[in-house]
Amino acid sequence: MQYSVKLDGFEGPLDLLLHLIQTYEVDIYDIPVAIITEQYLQYIHTMKELKLDVASEFLVMAATLLAIKSKMLLPKHEEELFENQMELEMEEDPRDDLVRRLVEYRKYKHAADELKERESARSLIYTRQPADLSQFEKEESAKQVTNVTLYDMLQAMQKVFQEKVTRAPRQTTIERQEIPIERRMEQIKSSLLSVGGRKRFTDLFDKSTKEHVVVTFLAILELMKVKSINCEQQDHFSEIYITMLEE
Repeated sequence: MQYSVKLDGFEGPLDLLLHLIQTYEVDIYDIPVAIITEQYLQYIHTMKELKLDVASEFLVMAATLLAIKSKMLLPKHEEELFENQMELEMEEDPRDDLVRRLVEYRKYKHAADELKERESARSLIYTRQPADLSQFEKEESAKQVTNVTLYDMLQAMQKVFQEKVTRAPRQTTIERQEIPIERRMEQIKSSLLSVGGRKRFTDLFDKSTKEHVVVTFLAILELMKVKSINCEQQDHFSEIYITMLEE
């Protein structure tokens, strides 16, 4: 059964490509197509493994990346180099169209983020007399955490599949026990409360079966959606921590 989960940060294939470019710190005007294509296909594979509904535009972009990769791998004839030099210089790079789309998308994405920041700042302005709010102050951690996107979680899930499902010993008996997502959500909340409300993302996957891994991941997404938990990450590729939010 396909189970669709939609989050604000999960916007489309161009958004995923920008995420990969920023994560691997590559030049948007000189994209290493082989590396980006491999990572993009890994994300698509992970989404399918988790039974997430992969929209058609993601598959179209995958085909586009493979086509660009194929064109760049074709051998270039260098006969009559001096006579054809001007023609070679004018030949369009197979990546140019994709780069233009990414630059345009990034421009509008930055503009939308700036408008959102202005909206957030404007919402903090109240026309009232100053009041003592010291009683509401809370101690904040000195560490700054990054916002965890669905892409970061999919990357963490790749590690979970490799460490738990792929390396799990093969069993001779067949057991089928389906866990409803609602029950798994309650189990996760109980697990967090038992350790003070904070736990590593990977520690929530305490079984090695593929069914358990998938239902646990979907339960985490649902808990994020209803704002029961929060996900934090110190840096790119670092451990993700799940924190219980107050009811």
